[in-house]
Amino acid sequence: MDPENIKRMIEQGLEGSQASVVGDGRHFEAVIVCDAFAGKSMVEQHQMVYRALGNNMDEAIHALSMRTLTPEQYEQQQS
Repeated sequence: MDPENIKRMIEQGLEGSQASVVGDGRHFEAVIVCDAFAGKSMVEQHQMVYRALGNNMDEAIHALSMRTLTPEQYEQQQS
């Protein structure tokens, strides 16, 4: 598994999302920006990402650290 595959799976599984993923083949870090995160708790947002990744979380991905943000939250962090 490589970061680009994880990025693609997240973006395909979460419509309208944008992801940035880095990692060493087993441990990964992701920043995911998605409108669908609005109004959801952090746990619910992470569950959405896990669903997008499916069985890969059990098999190919050993660890995934993530930050989930709405586009508004992302823009605020960039300012």
